Amino acid sequence: MRELLHFATQRAQELVDITEAVTAVVRRSGIADGLVHVYAQGATAAVMIQENWDESVQEDVIDFLRQQIPKGVWKHDAQDGNGDAHLKAGLVGPSETIPLIDGHLGLSRWQNIFFCEFDGPRQERSVVVTVLVA
Repeated sequence: MRELLHFATQRAQELVDITEAVTAVVRRSGIADGLVHVYAQGATAAVMIQENWDESVQEDVIDFLRQQIPKGVWKHDAQDGNGDAHLKAGLVGPSETIPLIDGHLGLSRWQNIFFCEFDGPRQERSVVVTVLVA
């Protein structure tokens, strides 16, 4: 089963928790055991599994990437000013695969699925969620 999630982002760079939306897709699939693949469409976005308890962790991720990959110093910036966003998205990666165990995402208590926006805000972002039977 496959569904597309559509949503807007609010900031230039942010981590958006999409765990509940992915969980809803899993519920609709009716599949109990398998894999859930979550894929960000877009060359300046990514998907990451990260701690969900303390928002400072997500802020630390953004701050770390800003320090390591600063804005405005890349060759691609001459095209459209978002060279850093492409590099961050490539470094984090476009997807995650999560085990599906007895109808539940195999995440730990402290893990959630985050869409990583590196070139926002955007009116529409898309994530492909594919649920596969084991």
